[in-house]
Amino acid sequence: MVDADQTFVIVGGGLAGAKAAETLRTEGFTGRVILVCDERDHPYERPPLSKGYLLGKEERDSVFVHEPAWYARHDVELHLGQTVVEIDRAAKTVHYGDDGTHVRYDKLLIATGAEPRRLDVPGTDLAGVHHLRRLAHAERLKGVLTSLGRDNGHLVIAGAGWIGLEVAAAAREYGAEVTVVEPGPTPLHGVLGPELGAVFAELHEAHGVRFRFGVRLTEIIGQDGVVLAARTDDGEEHPAHDVLAAIGAAPRTALAQAAGLEIADRAHGGGIVVDEHLRTGDPDIYAAGDVASFHHALFDTSLRVEHWANALNGGPAAARAMLGKGLAHDRVPYFFTDQYDLGMEYSGWAPAGSYDQVVIRGDAAKREFIAFWVREGRVLAGMNVNVWEVTEPIQQLIRSKAPVDTEALANPHVPLESLIA
Repeated sequence: MVDADQTFVIVGGGLAGAKAAETLRTEGFTGRVILVCDERDHPYERPPLSKGYLLGKEERDSVFVHEPAWYARHDVELHLGQTVVEIDRAAKTVHYGDDGTHVRYDKLLIATGAEPRRLDVPGTDLAGVHHLRRLAHAERLKGVLTSLGRDNGHLVIAGAGWIGLEVAAAAREYGAEVTVVEPGPTPLHGVLGPELGAVFAELHEAHGVRFRFGVRLTEIIGQDGVVLAARTDDGEEHPAHDVLAAIGAAPRTALAQAAGLEIADRAHGGGIVVDEHLRTGDPDIYAAGDVASFHHALFDTSLRVEHWANALNGGPAAARAMLGKGLAHDRVPYFFTDQYDLGMEYSGWAPAGSYDQVVIRGDAAKREFIAFWVREGRVLAGMNVNVWEVTEPIQQLIRSKAPVDTEALANPHVPLESLIA
């Protein structure tokens, strides 16, 4: 039974943590809510950092989950710029801050997110080497892209994943020269496979991006602290004034691991192991957002999902579970991207080797289509490109797990709704 004397602590001030705090209040929890964040900015959403805000199309204030006054108004104790250094499960306390502040919890939510993977090559200490994960990174990168565009400068991006491609698109819109170095054969190869990865390669090449596939960055060359070039393992040197490391993100599990909580292996995302209610092996500790590897009933496996929708929905799901009102967290994974004139939404989960067919509905050459990843006639995932208001039927097809007629699936004149079992 939850009562007003209880204290719920949330570690991590991203979208998952902020939405969890909001949900606790909207669900009627009247106890103490403490939100500890190691950043000095109020909790914010991350998609604008590589999209609208980076492009200068959205104001800085638009990224915040709540206006600053919201926290005091809803009696949420917000501790910014404070790092939690220890979770003492036996005493049920968390320790944070330089002065060793500690507070006892009745329920604890870990929403520490992820951090950029670092390039392990010479030259990463140069001033012109960047990552993009935090608001401060985006502010700095925005200034860099403005300067590169003005001066016809060169940006080398290591990695052709979502962040790498979104920044490449932004850099080209600023007018910078862009080279993307990617060890795979296409962009997004591990997510979309070769068929759809090629669509994004063609999109970026049409906008002047140069790709170097099948190679890795081996050195960033500089002088007097300034980046001059980037060298790849095929022996080439690529002109560069700045370099962006966009080689993925790693879940921030050190705090949980030190507390003795179970961590998933890399095959299952490497996050904090939680059940379908986002509860760890400790019944009073939960995890949500990028840091959680949760059992997904729909796909009957453990997943760690790094995208915005997982934080948006996972934070509230964890909060309700902490209140004893939990339902299984089984939302269909969803993410979106905007690059140049291409808008895309992806629903589902179809890792390499899990599907036997990709079905295209529409015109891929014109970049107006829906792609479906199918196994034995069952839809595992769907991606709509410049085709809108189809996310709901795509997700219903995934949830149904029923075989569909792939010829009808490919026919844009057959309503998707008619294929749902």
